[in-house]
Amino acid sequence: MPARTTNPHALTGMITRLNSPDYDRWAAQVHRTGGCRQPIHLRGKVEHYDQATGRLLHRYTTRTEPDGVLRLPCKTRRASRCPSCAEVYRADTYHLIRAGLIGGKGVPETVTAHPTLFVTLTAPSFGPVHARREQNGKALPCHPRRDAATCPHGHTLSCTTKHAPDDPRLGEPLCPDCYDYTGSVLFNALAPLLWKRFADSLRRHLAKAGGLPLKDLRHHLTVSFAKVAEYQRRGAVHFHAVIRLDGPGGPTAPPPPWATTDTLTDAVHHAARVVSALVPAHEGQPARLFKWGTQLDTRPITLTGDLTEQAVAGYIAKYATKAAECVGTLDRRVNPLDNLDAYNLRDHARRLITECLRLGAIEALADLRLTQWAHMLGFRGHFSTRSRHYGPTLGDLRAAREHHARTDDITTGRLPLFDEDTVLVISEWQYAGKGHSAGDLLLTAALTGTPLPGGRP
Repeated sequence: MPARTTNPHALTGMITRLNSPDYDRWAAQVHRTGGCRQPIHLRGKVEHYDQATGRLLHRYTTRTEPDGVLRLPCKTRRASRCPSCAEVYRADTYHLIRAGLIGGKGVPETVTAHPTLFVTLTAPSFGPVHARREQNGKALPCHPRRDAATCPHGHTLSCTTKHAPDDPRLGEPLCPDCYDYTGSVLFNALAPLLWKRFADSLRRHLAKAGGLPLKDLRHHLTVSFAKVAEYQRRGAVHFHAVIRLDGPGGPTAPPPPWATTDTLTDAVHHAARVVSALVPAHEGQPARLFKWGTQLDTRPITLTGDLTEQAVAGYIAKYATKAAECVGTLDRRVNPLDNLDAYNLRDHARRLITECLRLGAIEALADLRLTQWAHMLGFRGHFSTRSRHYGPTLGDLRAAREHHARTDDITTGRLPLFDEDTVLVISEWQYAGKGHSAGDLLLTAALTGTPLPGGRP
């Protein structure tokens, strides 16, 4: 760890922690949090009593812990805030998605025979942006135009650059003044509603394909899905979804014979084409109708080939821990009174946030809550969602992990073995803060190999 990147105050704190008599216990807490960058501090106690005799069986108190607190992982899903906790979330999402494709964790292996598609729903265009284009692994010019037009602001709408993957211009408009920032922000705000209407239309089309009234579809067919939202570099969201057809009640029953992969594909294309969401007229501007973009991707998921269940689960899990970092926006809520010039923002991200704040002040658009979600560029939906019958939940996976940890504590003698039905548990906990001091953060990074804020090792 190069000393030139570390301030003297942090070094002093790290040396003090290393020389403290309870360092080993502190290090054990750090390891149990998985190297969490912003652990939650709790102060309190828990006691176990025999209900029949009143005898104290076990007591734990934080008074004997380093700094008098118990450190717990923050459990955030966002890699920009805590890489270690986000990695746990990513792994859980991976297993959740994969179980719904090949079985396991309560899902029967026969689910592999159910029609399943990997679907990508994109945003429409709001103006040309710099993009990396490839063909057969070879980079192509961004927007080559021989007779490119010049926009009213004097920009030539052409770019012959072969952009590198890390080019900071990727996602930036060719002409920021021509770009439809209003449309981009409003589409993000309406994306959750578009997804809901897409799912409803999908079920209606499947019911029609099976010759059934919509109200009777659930007695013959269940549409199960898991999806994740991804930000494109231009700041618009699109959705990746695994959509599966099951019998009534979920994956334990096969779908009816008429519910094939082709039937599902036709229904997805129909629903993506017909659904829309309307933004009301405001401040002299006419009402606007938003639909999904024309780039719709539907591919069957197979056990072998290019699109296997492992590839799909890994792809979705990767985006479950990300937000709008690729656009260069902020990782926290924005106050309308904040001076955005004080932040290190890309001009494109600043314009998107500014447009959110402007539109959020319009009474006719109050229901979109654009001011509250300006840092997310207008998107206010859940990043990772699943239908009830898709497979296990994140709560199921976390409960299994907690049960395993408790069993391990009993096996190693950290907890006594007792019958939970005959034991009274009394606990008292208080929130005592979060995070690490500068010195503890350095030491945590060295102990667990987690990166420091800003990407330093």
